[in-house]
Amino acid sequence: MVDREKGRLVIISGPSGAGKSTVVLQLLDRCEIPLKLSVSATTRPARAGEIDGVHYHFLGASEFDDLREKGEFLECKEVFGLGYWYGTLREQVATGLKEGFWVILEIDVQGAMAVLEQSDFEPITIFIHTGGLDSLESRLRGRETEDDEVISRRLRIAEDEIQLMHRYRYQIINDSVDQAADEICQRLVEHRDL
Repeated sequence: MVDREKGRLVIISGPSGAGKSTVVLQLLDRCEIPLKLSVSATTRPARAGEIDGVHYHFLGASEFDDLREKGEFLECKEVFGLGYWYGTLREQVATGLKEGFWVILEIDVQGAMAVLEQSDFEPITIFIHTGGLDSLESRLRGRETEDDEVISRRLRIAEDEIQLMHRYRYQIINDSVDQAADEICQRLVEHRDL
């Protein structure tokens, strides 16, 4: 358990393919702030190499629905029109904050807006992007995990998400993972020292 003063909530979001997960992993490894990643729950099947409880909490649809009906999610929604739900477990966030961690929510823009509308946490908000839709499309295609239809859908969603970038306190262009992680860490350190 971390023996520090009360933690802070940090929201990191941006378009699919902007490299959020990679930047967050570097941030967790490199930053002096006591960071803890909130592991989201999802109804989608695990991809190769993903571990339950590490990458996501993989839940059945009925279990997810039960938790949603009980108000156990800080935010949740069905994303990308594929029928899969994603959500942030309220208790996991509250526990991390009480233990003094700066809890990172790596969530989509709609989830971030939902947290901002109903949250008393006063989160530090960070939007990661690639600098343009062309570079984003190149990254999505380079992952080779989705077909053209899914990539096109993600790009349409990304256009809408970029329109909300101004709602975030910080906007970080991910040209270099190390540089993006260092820049985010510096912003967090500035908040700690206030």
